[in-house]
Amino acid sequence: MTRTAFFWDERCFWHGGGNYAFTLPVGGLVQPLAAGGLPENPETKRRLKNLIDATGLIQELDAQGADPATWDDLARVHPPGFLTEFKALSDANGGELGLRTPFAKGGFEVAALSAGLAKAALFQVLRGRARNAYALSRPPGHHCLPDHPNGFCLLANIAVAIHAARAAGLATRVAVVDWDVHHGNGTEAIFIADPDVLTVSLHQDRNYPMDTGAAEVTGEGAGQGANMNVPLPPGAGHTTYCQAMDRLVIPALQRFEPEIIVVACGYDAAAIDPLGRMLATADTFRQITRRIRQVADDLCGGKLVLVHEGGYSEVYVPFCGHAVLEELSGTSISAPDPFAETFAARQPGARLQAAYDAIVADLAAHFSLP
Repeated sequence: MTRTAFFWDERCFWHGGGNYAFTLPVGGLVQPLAAGGLPENPETKRRLKNLIDATGLIQELDAQGADPATWDDLARVHPPGFLTEFKALSDANGGELGLRTPFAKGGFEVAALSAGLAKAALFQVLRGRARNAYALSRPPGHHCLPDHPNGFCLLANIAVAIHAARAAGLATRVAVVDWDVHHGNGTEAIFIADPDVLTVSLHQDRNYPMDTGAAEVTGEGAGQGANMNVPLPPGAGHTTYCQAMDRLVIPALQRFEPEIIVVACGYDAAAIDPLGRMLATADTFRQITRRIRQVADDLCGGKLVLVHEGGYSEVYVPFCGHAVLEELSGTSISAPDPFAETFAARQPGARLQAAYDAIVADLAAHFSLP
């Protein structure tokens, strides 16, 4: 068994916001500015890679690239008409096809590469060539619907990877746990009627999208019961996230018994993220990763893949991501959280925490979990 695999590609950092990026002709060999008009810019991901280089953690990971997802891979999830339109616009000057999803010239190729990183991570773990894996995918994917890009997501990276693995006969029952602060509406929509893919989304209630993510949505048709939404109110912090994992996510995984667990790993529930109002810390992400790794060990031989999604604090995402990679790899290398004391002081007080505890308990009862 090899080390934790880490999939990344410099070209993913060159994805730009196209028509949102001021008047600069971004695309091709013109690298986008750090602040190219969108919160989803290259720096959070690049700085995470830089931090694991600086601490030496990269030396303990099996760092590698991957081929882009193929047209056939993409067409298992996305209609050919959408892919054709996306490719044509990408070959021209870029543009926008969905909601809040601008892209520059060459955006199709970068999005296919991002999906390819997720696919390669999943395949390598399923084939026993890595203990677990992390894909530093960009652009993200969990909001993308089959024919409608949405919320910075141009292709459904995780869904593309899962369908490719199933087509290759590598897996049947897959669980997706999404702890991005925003509801994983795209992943939910793609698998909503599929009984062999459990989709769990742990998110800030009615952040984005505002009309999805309710606890009452538990699947459709044959997939009834294979979707779980855990909407948490703003201000939920470290204790609530850990409780939600212990009382909701882990029991749901135990009940489903997947062959592999895939995490949509967003960091925008962190305390200073501009697009979230939660109080998670680097240690929160460390602890929930520890829990998901342990349950993967118990249920599916440790088969676990994390695919990078959101997270928009250039300063803090690298420390959250480093903590996650420390847990995945079992390294002794650390990157101490410079904000740990500050964020510990901002956690909910006893009275407010009791209210959050009650919400988690109510959700456990709703889902008939112990």
